[in-house]
Amino acid sequence: MLGSGGARGFAHIGVIRELQSRGYDIRAVSGSSMGAVVGGIYAAGGLDAYETWVTGLAQGDLFRLLDWTLSGGGPIRGALLMGRLRELVGECDIEHLPLDYTAVAVDIERGREVWFTDGSLFEAMRASMAVPSIFTPHSYRGRMLVDGGVLNPVPVAPTQRTLTDLTVVVDLNGEVVASAALQKAAPDEGPGLFARLRGYLPGGGGGDNRPVETGIAMSAVLMRSLETMQAAITRQHLAAFWPDVVISVPKNTCAFHEFHLATPLIAIGRQLAADALDACERSRASNGHSPLRSDRGQ
Repeated sequence: MLGSGGARGFAHIGVIRELQSRGYDIRAVSGSSMGAVVGGIYAAGGLDAYETWVTGLAQGDLFRLLDWTLSGGGPIRGALLMGRLRELVGECDIEHLPLDYTAVAVDIERGREVWFTDGSLFEAMRASMAVPSIFTPHSYRGRMLVDGGVLNPVPVAPTQRTLTDLTVVVDLNGEVVASAALQKAAPDEGPGLFARLRGYLPGGGGGDNRPVETGIAMSAVLMRSLETMQAAITRQHLAAFWPDVVISVPKNTCAFHEFHLATPLIAIGRQLAADALDACERSRASNGHSPLRSDRGQ
């Protein structure tokens, strides 16, 4: 289960690489938002090409793939970005993937989760990644859909229909750790994504769009609020489903929009996965259980 969390979702790549290196057979993937994107690309066999692309992104590169709009429920349509992903992976349907895949979105009008297990992979991914107030809601199959992380940041339940021996959850909204924040080795290449977004948000054309009392940008308040909500929902889901392994990426590792940090985020995901899997395997060995290799699922 691959959780939502913006740029921290690149850690999912590192987790998948660590599972692969240990001989685990991933039989099912479910994801919300970036988890749905990375999981879908992996399921479609495009992870190598995707990793090569994202690790080469500079801070301004992704901005050039954002198609702006002044109407439609969000400033970014997302068509250019999805077109680039299609170029990397190729069009495909979920039911033709070699493993069980589920993308989770939210029907904003009915206030309920929607699980995509068939149909266009890229339509499902686009619906799942429609972060409120950033991307426009996605109209698909007669529904108005937004980011799956709004109701289910770590979608464990969709994988329960697949018989596996190990359930692995990657939570991108883990507890804040003092040493977690990534060091920015390279200088910024101009205004960040949220700074540029302010010109497209209501009232954002003038001034710095900051609440007087705190000095925090309104865009930052929005994302912190969403992350706080998702962290609370995540705790409830993990308590209800009790997955075998939880890989927790601290939410202060990087900001939601820092997609130019793919390389260190992948490394962090792999290291956290290695630590969690080592602990799981040691526990199984001490209890006399057989090793978990080559016939496991996620």
